[in-house]
Amino acid sequence: MGEMSSFQMGVVGALFLSVASSVSIVICNKALMSNLGFPFATTLTSWHLIVTFCTLHVAQRLNLFVSKSIDMKTVMLFGILNGVSIGFLNLSLGFNSIGFYQMTKLAIIPFTVLLETIFLKKQFSQKIKLSLFLLLVGVGIASITDLQLNLVGSILSLLAILTTCVGQILTNTIQKKLNVSSTQLLYQSAPFQAAILFVSGPVVDQLLTKQSVFAHKYSPVVLAFIVTSCLIAVSVNFSTFLVIGKTSPVTYQVLGHLKTCLVLGFGYTLLHDPFTGRNIIGILVAVFGMGLYSYFCAEENKKKHSGDLPLSSQVNQEEENHEPTKSSKESNM
Repeated sequence: MGEMSSFQMGVVGALFLSVASSVSIVICNKALMSNLGFPFATTLTSWHLIVTFCTLHVAQRLNLFVSKSIDMKTVMLFGILNGVSIGFLNLSLGFNSIGFYQMTKLAIIPFTVLLETIFLKKQFSQKIKLSLFLLLVGVGIASITDLQLNLVGSILSLLAILTTCVGQILTNTIQKKLNVSSTQLLYQSAPFQAAILFVSGPVVDQLLTKQSVFAHKYSPVVLAFIVTSCLIAVSVNFSTFLVIGKTSPVTYQVLGHLKTCLVLGFGYTLLHDPFTGRNIIGILVAVFGMGLYSYFCAEENKKKHSGDLPLSSQVNQEEENHEPTKSSKESNM
């Protein structure tokens, strides 16, 4: 019971850290890109990962965690895949309307469920599927405004969905199969993610914005926001691996849509973004779907653990039954 409660506390802590850091970085980046005119999202992400790796390297040197060697080929492919998925997501946003990009993000959950069902033989109950459906409908109502299709954008969105799903499934699978912590995996893979984005970032950003990151004028305010964004990103990257490792890729995506609802709310209250009755209805439906998902997951976990209890109680009962028999034999002798 003690181990179970400590595990649950760890999950709650990871979820809270992920939500708090992600909402913070979205608000910071929105101010940086919209208000201060710094549109280089892919390059900024590479800086995030470089700072994350440097921070973890210092932490490892201070013996705050123990580095664990992982097969170089596995880490390299995993890091490159995650870096490529970020690039595809940014390209998808650049070549599609905001509405179609939101549809792309929504499609990650059903695709993840499909891939885990086919390749990992994981079972999702009808209740879980219903709660996920309500969540997706709610987020769709709240965030999707227009849908404009084009061939290039559709292909990029499909590649973004595929690489993101596989990357997040691998994040969970590698941690469990190789018995490595989220910190150890992030420490090993961050250099490869950073490298692929550091090289491709300026090219992708030039393609999307028609501006060069090298020619941009970096005022003290812009530099301050970039540094702040990079520091928050350490927490974002760490909590991402932590949540996926402790829960599942689907739960992480559900959490991501909670962040979307919170960002919409904060955007209205702090940044005075337009907010309509449709946004409110969508957020309420999404939150209801998240509540059902959490409840059904907790219910299924309880059934799973209670299903294990009779076996142990039977063993204990058998041991208790054997003890009197043994003592009675000794008394007869």
